[in-house]
Amino acid sequence: MTAPIPRDIPDLPAVPGTPVLMPAYVPATAVVAPIRRPVTAVFRLVTAALAAAGVALELLLGSPGRIMSYFGVQAALLLVLVSLASARRAWQAARPLSSSLTGAALLYALISALVYHLLLGHTTPPFSMPGAAHPPVPWHPQWLALQLLYTAAPAAALVDWLFLTPPARLHLRQTAGWMLYPLAYLAFYLTRAELLPPGTPGRYLYPFLDAEQHTYRATLANALLLGLSFYALAVLLVALDHTRPNPVGRRP
Repeated sequence: MTAPIPRDIPDLPAVPGTPVLMPAYVPATAVVAPIRRPVTAVFRLVTAALAAAGVALELLLGSPGRIMSYFGVQAALLLVLVSLASARRAWQAARPLSSSLTGAALLYALISALVYHLLLGHTTPPFSMPGAAHPPVPWHPQWLALQLLYTAAPAAALVDWLFLTPPARLHLRQTAGWMLYPLAYLAFYLTRAELLPPGTPGRYLYPFLDAEQHTYRATLANALLLGLSFYALAVLLVALDHTRPNPVGRRP
């Protein structure tokens, strides 16, 4: 048996002051319905196809073990995976990939493109992943592979970021994490060279990181300069991302 409910309930005292609502994060999808972006999806599929075609051509022309050891090839494979996943999400109106992942793929693609065009494209003997001693003939498979990997695919990734991706998604705190892969690649690169006998063709894949031709001290100094340049590029991308206009009108 329950106690009877009293007829007269005393008034509660007023809460002193003005109540303050605590800030709460509300995702954009809770306010604005996500939309499909078929044009963006198709462009990202094209970007993935360009990078994949470059890697496939190089694998057909050279030793898979050597080809897969290049930074540019590994960066292209990451770009393929990220572009395919981003295309699927744009097509299905799903939430975009993490900016840490897409920013890393863009950064590594730009690094490989800049290193090739500034440091490798005009070397003597000419730079060739399979180790050819003659310059790649225009429209030859080797020449085409280099253009796909170091020009077409990075340019497509840059266009995607500038014109198909909302701004202000990259953050300065992400830049340190992006440097972990180049550092890990340097360790892999030097370890791989130590495991190969001296004089093996392709023991050192990059002339500016050749400890046989230079000393280890000079090689590590070059690696440090490159690392600082890569970090400066990462910071520049973040700064530009927060100053460029919004090309898509709103955040997806």
